Amino acid sequence: MLLRVEQLRCEYRVNPIGLDVESPRISWQLETTETDVLQAAYQLQVSVVEGFCEVLWDTKQINTDQSIHVTYEGPPLLPQTRYYFRVRVWDTKGNSSAWSERSYWETGLLDSSRWQAKWITADSQLDTMGLQVSPFLRKSFHIKAPPVRARAYVTSLGLYELHVNGQRIGDWLFTPGWTAYETRLQYQTYDVTTVIREGHNALGVILGHGWYTGQIGWKNERNLYGDQRCLLLELHLDYEDGSREVVCSDESWVWKLGPIRFSELYHGELYDANLQLPWWDTAQYVPLDWSQVAVTDHGTTMLVGQENLPTRAIQEIEPVAVIVTPNGETVLDMGQNLVGWVRFEAEADPGTTITLTHAEVLNQDGNLYVGNLREAEQTDRYICRGDGLEVFQPHFTFHGFRYVRVDGLQAVDKTKFRALVIHTDMEQTGYFETSNSLVNQLFQNILWGQRGNFLDVPTDCPQRNERLGWTGDAQVFIRTAAYNMNVASFFAKWLKDLTANQLSNGSVPHVIPNILTERDNGSSAWADAAVICPWTLYLHYGDKQILQNQYESMKAWVEHMRLRGNNENRFEGGFQYGDWLGLDAKEDSYVGATDVNFISNAFYAYSTKLLAQTAEILGKSNDANDYRKLQQNIVQEFQQEFVTDNGSLAVSTQTAHILALWFDLVDERHKPQIAAVLHGYIRDNDMHLSTGFVGTPYLCLALSEYGYSETAFQLLLQQEYPSWLYPITRGATTIWEHWDGIKPDGTFWSDDMNSFNHYAYGSIGEWLYRVVAGIDTDETQPGFKHSIIRPRPSKELSWIRASVATMYGVVKSEWKWTEPEQRFELFVQVPANTTATVVFPHLTLQDFAADVSPDDFIHLMTALNTGTAGQPSLTIGSGQHRFSYKVIQDEMEATS
Repeated sequence: MLLRVEQLRCEYRVNPIGLDVESPRISWQLETTETDVLQAAYQLQVSVVEGFCEVLWDTKQINTDQSIHVTYEGPPLLPQTRYYFRVRVWDTKGNSSAWSERSYWETGLLDSSRWQAKWITADSQLDTMGLQVSPFLRKSFHIKAPPVRARAYVTSLGLYELHVNGQRIGDWLFTPGWTAYETRLQYQTYDVTTVIREGHNALGVILGHGWYTGQIGWKNERNLYGDQRCLLLELHLDYEDGSREVVCSDESWVWKLGPIRFSELYHGELYDANLQLPWWDTAQYVPLDWSQVAVTDHGTTMLVGQENLPTRAIQEIEPVAVIVTPNGETVLDMGQNLVGWVRFEAEADPGTTITLTHAEVLNQDGNLYVGNLREAEQTDRYICRGDGLEVFQPHFTFHGFRYVRVDGLQAVDKTKFRALVIHTDMEQTGYFETSNSLVNQLFQNILWGQRGNFLDVPTDCPQRNERLGWTGDAQVFIRTAAYNMNVASFFAKWLKDLTANQLSNGSVPHVIPNILTERDNGSSAWADAAVICPWTLYLHYGDKQILQNQYESMKAWVEHMRLRGNNENRFEGGFQYGDWLGLDAKEDSYVGATDVNFISNAFYAYSTKLLAQTAEILGKSNDANDYRKLQQNIVQEFQQEFVTDNGSLAVSTQTAHILALWFDLVDERHKPQIAAVLHGYIRDNDMHLSTGFVGTPYLCLALSEYGYSETAFQLLLQQEYPSWLYPITRGATTIWEHWDGIKPDGTFWSDDMNSFNHYAYGSIGEWLYRVVAGIDTDETQPGFKHSIIRPRPSKELSWIRASVATMYGVVKSEWKWTEPEQRFELFVQVPANTTATVVFPHLTLQDFAADVSPDDFIHLMTALNTGTAGQPSLTIGSGQHRFSYKVIQDEMEATS
């Protein structure tokens, strides 16, 4: 038998360096050739010696099935130290594995007081007009011997790009990222051992504005965090004799203006190649006309090691076509709406300016449409040297685009251009495919919307002068996001910024990091991200520490709602977004028709319920009892105001009925009636939805849960406006902000708010995974330790294939219909050290078959006599399982 320990991770990462975690957590997966495998015990060893001849911490054999988030409990960790770890396991059948391959983590500075470097800046010497220019900073130094280890610890106020001895270090972009800079600033750690050499060396850094001093938001404001770009850097050199030398940023550094004459996130970059500084980052360069930097004091208390995954250029896309528009403009079509920038090669005369203007769509005449960019220019300009082949890509800007207008070249060769797709480097974990090509494109659009908007923070849109971390958008999409990609680190970092920006009264700003006014906070469904997001991460990753980290923040928001008015059972909020962009809104209004008090109190009840469950999980029994009682009282108050004696809702909208069902706000006896009314609203609207940001995420979930799956499928497959597939019929390759961003007649929604890459309505992805494929996690055993496989198929789709890479391994659910035999086939894969309950749709035990042994088949048939959710079910162990059975004619219609 094969039993191996694979996929070792430390804090979700593979071999991280610069980790500022005092008690990191280790996770692993089991790989085996057998079925029904559960871990019975593990042994974990940690050593500072690669060969484990000296063991720092040895758990010995621990009898437990825990294989994720195992906390290091050895001696206190030392800063700037590499720790190796390995694992071996035993299963419940008596088998044991060999030791895993060794992995490691390396600590960062661990304590912000250990920083020795000084903050340095060139901005204090630039006049106001020159502040748009990016300064180049450098420092040369001499060492007597090659180091055995060299680490650079770097951060900045603004953005930075690090160079050592003529090489750009690493492939991380937009470092140090966007955080609540007032209290939290990440630093990055780089292994530069191979580029440091004996003798003369040079450090070089380019600084950009980014979010810190650049323009952020739609009010044309800049310098929201400060007015100087600053650098903090330490290079630690360890020598074979045990000594250490530290090269720091200080007054000995010098600076000079270079070819980056302008660089802003929204507006693009101007690069004058005639002002390049050849070899500026090498030891041989002599900085004769460079100026001395100024030293400034920003302290180090806010510094934390890198928490999020890095932002990188993930893939390259070649243009699919060169278009000459009716206006006579030359435009590249990338074939995909994406976020990033364009790299190009060109030969041109000296002084030629090549201009790239980025846009998401063409207008109805076939010309570039830039109206929805508002004040964002999204334009890069390159001034040529004219001395041969030149290559350019930007440094400190990004664009949301599919189309690029090219000016300045006599002829455009599309093979000389590449679009670089840039986003936080999250592992794709979810896959979904069906027999319907339009649904497949919808899934791809959801993925591309996530790629485009998960650039260090979960932005609402990537193209106009906004690009902010709207809490409501993140909240409605987070479950889909977690299926699609491993977003644990991404959101854990963002939630710490939410806590940092949370008001003293517990209210939560509309955007995180917050750049709006103190008045811009506290809207239901938006601020509820403080509770819903950590809970969702706990469900998906089984990570209790996220709940621990966020508990006080979760509690503060619920307490804010509790104390907002004279009645603690009712949230009397101020400004509310309501069902944002609901199609049932009044003329000239963005807010849907659903009563905002209905929505705010529905979310008050829901967040209080989740807080009570969180308190229970964390062992806070007094809080759990308090919030359970509060939630019951909120629901009672809600029913008194919004539910009539006969069980009808006082608010007659689709969204109201969706929330009442999905948030469990009405008595069980009334739910069939309310579900029927919801179905009737959709039927009477010609099988169309009328929901906005609040109702849409739960629409199909509620329909399927309460007996109207076929209605949900009709909504999914609807191609007429408004629907998920309508934008695809108009050529969409991402999710739109508005159901009719491009109207049937080819005209546009208003320019002021018409993003064509806005992931909120992509929340339908959760339903595709959880209901159509049926892949869900048991809330009592989160993180897919026990999966629930409950597909709810429709004959509208002949087959689906879906998988989710969980912390334990890959869960798969695949099904297909064979007609006219009316045969349903289901394939399920369950990872080792987990179990699953399979709920069989429309099963009557007629002509049932499974790929199990005859003896097991008898036990299986016995088990199928009991069911889950009114349907036969079976609990299975790890491995691959196939089931096949015949469905009685019209069984689906009868039970849907």
